[in-house]
Amino acid sequence: MSGTTPPRAGGHRTGRAGPAPVTARASALHAGAWWIWALGLATAASRTTNPLLLGLLVAVAGYVVAARRTDAPWARSYGAFLKLGLAVIAIRLVFAIVLGSPIPGTHILVTLPEVPLPDWAKGVRIGGRVAAEGLVFALYDGLKLATLLICVGAANALANPARLLKSLPAALYEAGVAIVVAMTFAPNLVADVQRLRAARRLRGRPDRGLKALLQVGLPVLEGALERSVALAAAMDARGYGRSAEVPRAVRHTTTALTLGGLLGVCAGTYGLLADQGAGYGLAVLVAGLAAALAGLWLGGRRSVRTRYRPDRWGTRAWLVSGSGAAVAALTIWASSYAPQALHPPAVPLTSPELPLWPAASILLGLLPAFVAPRPVGPSTHPSHSEENR
Repeated sequence: MSGTTPPRAGGHRTGRAGPAPVTARASALHAGAWWIWALGLATAASRTTNPLLLGLLVAVAGYVVAARRTDAPWARSYGAFLKLGLAVIAIRLVFAIVLGSPIPGTHILVTLPEVPLPDWAKGVRIGGRVAAEGLVFALYDGLKLATLLICVGAANALANPARLLKSLPAALYEAGVAIVVAMTFAPNLVADVQRLRAARRLRGRPDRGLKALLQVGLPVLEGALERSVALAAAMDARGYGRSAEVPRAVRHTTTALTLGGLLGVCAGTYGLLADQGAGYGLAVLVAGLAAALAGLWLGGRRSVRTRYRPDRWGTRAWLVSGSGAAVAALTIWASSYAPQALHPPAVPLTSPELPLWPAASILLGLLPAFVAPRPVGPSTHPSHSEENR
């Protein structure tokens, strides 16, 4: 073993540095940057039904996750979101076959037995003719929703939820704890199921089927209960819910600014994501953000909690979040000059084409795979030892 230098605790390696640093607590990317990047890809997915562009978005998200995710429990949830996306597409197609589609079609694939319904259910049918145009429309619609879920799954796999909670404003700390607990429930559940299935395989017992699922369910629920009790004790020890006294006028002003700002953000985001309303959406979004930030700043005066070793928003975080924002902005702009390319029609049946410039803008989302810090190996991963301090 002479001649080799083991890596230091924290993930730093000796020797020549690569193009991206190894992920350590001091150099790890800000968790909020990953969420901004993923939401940018999701915004782009919401503006198109072109299956080629949606598939490109899924490929970009998957490549970045494969290149930059760690071995932490929450990083293993990306596969579950992929399976959920496939299930969404299958359910959407089944609904289109059984309940029909509003898209008229002339290419009849099969005719199912139709169930007669009363007059008050006019407009709804069960069975009947299944047209290819309706299935293509359902496929595009289901693929769009599946891509949104996969983009959110990419954020869950890349961002450390505990560090994201530390970065929230003081006014949102209590709500942030509840959100983080909800966000980490599914990844921890997936990790528990995988661990218990591996244990059953090592013991020579079947890990598939209804019987195996029932036998695995009880230990999974027991583990979830133990985590809940430990979390409650940790929250109480850290002074969860304790606040300082502030004047009543400041509390009312904070509430009005925060609620009004969040409503403005929702209305502005809806205007930007909708096909119509981009003219007023940006102005409402900016005004809502300004009001919400002012309310959060005032609300932070109630918090008596200090922040230990806060995460820094560095150059790499700007590049990662900026790449996601650029993908969203360029796709929204493309919907104004190439609407047919972003929304290929299902009637008449035509093969979708890959538009050059929207596809090139989506490829900007690959930037985090090259500028974000590289994950460390299992032996030097700092998340299991430091994130709960």
